[in-house]
Amino acid sequence: MKQDIEIATADGSAKAGLFAPASGRATSSGVILYMDAFGPRPALYGMAERLADAGYHVLVPDLFYRAGDYGPFDTSAFGNETTRAQIMALIHGTSQAMTASDTGAFIEVLTRAGATGRIGTVGYCLGGGRALTAAATYPDRIAAAASFHGGNLASDAPDSPHHKAGSINGRVYVGVAGVDGSFPPAQSARLAEALRTAEIDHIIENYIGMAHGWTIPDHGVYDATGAARHWKRLLEFFEETLG
Repeated sequence: MKQDIEIATADGSAKAGLFAPASGRATSSGVILYMDAFGPRPALYGMAERLADAGYHVLVPDLFYRAGDYGPFDTSAFGNETTRAQIMALIHGTSQAMTASDTGAFIEVLTRAGATGRIGTVGYCLGGGRALTAAATYPDRIAAAASFHGGNLASDAPDSPHHKAGSINGRVYVGVAGVDGSFPPAQSARLAEALRTAEIDHIIENYIGMAHGWTIPDHGVYDATGAARHWKRLLEFFEETLG
């Protein structure tokens, strides 16, 4: 069941959806689901419900809260010049450092809700990098970090997540779209090298034939078979790592 909450952060108040674990399956573990570029919406909440059904306390925060009211956007928004510009402004206005700072408050909310044990993160699109950065920022709590069709995970930017690989103290799973301009093969190789050098238990898996966004039900490139494979991998990853 979803509970609408507001989370006090260093920069204001972030709206979020908090999901309680299924009765009889509750664990002491929690999951933060980092949104894609289109923001919190029913499709992401449905994915959070599925994680809650597996026994986890789940939080879906609005990462763009500093911008005030925006959207809502549907997944065709990048095809419109106006809405594309609005989304890009939100992305560029919400840094990795901002989300890393906010994640401390997110973890506190999950802890108060009953997730007193290990925390997992999973991010989609822009959220993929945030999930990895969170694991590096809070290594004592975050034991598992997953990214699906995450962009710029090993770019030339100073805050690229791969630079923080040595600070991660958990496992990492990265599911890569078959062809994705935001995470080309050169970045995949760079991320793999960073994780291996840091001796991080990790998997980078290519989903050949899948397009960026294939996991999310309301996305135009959603692929049911590929999404089912993503769920199998994610749930097994969290079960093995979070318990």
